[in-house]
Amino acid sequence: MHPGTLEALAGVDRIVHAGDVGDATILHRLSSVAPVTAVRGNVDRGALAALPEFEAIELAEASIYVLHDLGSLSIDPAAARFDVVISGHTHQARVETRGGVLYLNPGSCGPRRFRLPITLAWLEIEPGRTQARIVTLAD
Repeated sequence: MHPGTLEALAGVDRIVHAGDVGDATILHRLSSVAPVTAVRGNVDRGALAALPEFEAIELAEASIYVLHDLGSLSIDPAAARFDVVISGHTHQARVETRGGVLYLNPGSCGPRRFRLPITLAWLEIEPGRTQARIVTLAD
């Protein structure tokens, strides 16, 4: 985990991890900041293999579907009435809206992957409005 991660997450109500945790102690460290919801990524082995493939959660009136690889999405999020889909896998930070659903990939705040910036995301949920912003952590 990047040394600035916990500080960048200070003040959040919930932490959502979209997989590739790598080490169970990371979830413990994150839980010192806020409750954690995590799904299993393709590098998660051992105790982390028990993490679910996906989670559906409600946060502040927003319905959120969390999975690791967006390519394995087996539902229609709009038809299932999800407001947000959070995924990981590519480690490329991305925010886009499709069919009224906000798709968020926060990137990675672990070890640098493929020369990509080290990032995480804040998801801000207000009545009638959900938006995400990518936060880039200094090298």
